[in-house]
Amino acid sequence: MLAQLSRLLRHRWMDEADARRAVPPDACERLRRRVHASERRHTGEVRICIEGGLPTSYLWRHLRDGVSAAEIVRQRALMQFSKLRVWDTEDNNGVLIYVLLAEHAIELVADRGVHRLVPPDEWATIVARLSNSLQSGSFEDGLTQALEEVSAVLVSHFPQAEGGSADTPPRPNALPDEPVLR
Repeated sequence: MLAQLSRLLRHRWMDEADARRAVPPDACERLRRRVHASERRHTGEVRICIEGGLPTSYLWRHLRDGVSAAEIVRQRALMQFSKLRVWDTEDNNGVLIYVLLAEHAIELVADRGVHRLVPPDEWATIVARLSNSLQSGSFEDGLTQALEEVSAVLVSHFPQAEGGSADTPPRPNALPDEPVLR
């Protein structure tokens, strides 16, 4: 019971301000530019979402229904994947990098076009490296490295046509590049 109360308070205490402290405006702008540069090399879309804590409805489901913390975090990441329209790409090749500060949790959510090509252990390796960076307080460096690793996956499977041609023009940027801080 004490652990549940502690978790509830931690999520209520952490908010968008905590996400903004973890990734201040100047770092946010650098990450935006890196996402933009990444997407010039492949046809996928990458979004970064950092949340301080979960909404009460997720915490209630965790407490009331006994859903594990890991599953609740995964459900929230999938919801953000949907809300941010990461699934809305021509080749189903969007990827969300999701960080939940209150749980020290990270999820990589890949759309089905990417998911079928990339083994789960490759995503797990990226998550592990990002986790190590975040634990040491290197948010921007960790997110930059994770973005580069996700980009390498997308470039290998969904490269952008060089300069385009009449038959294959470069794809427009379908989604915003700014990290989402909640």
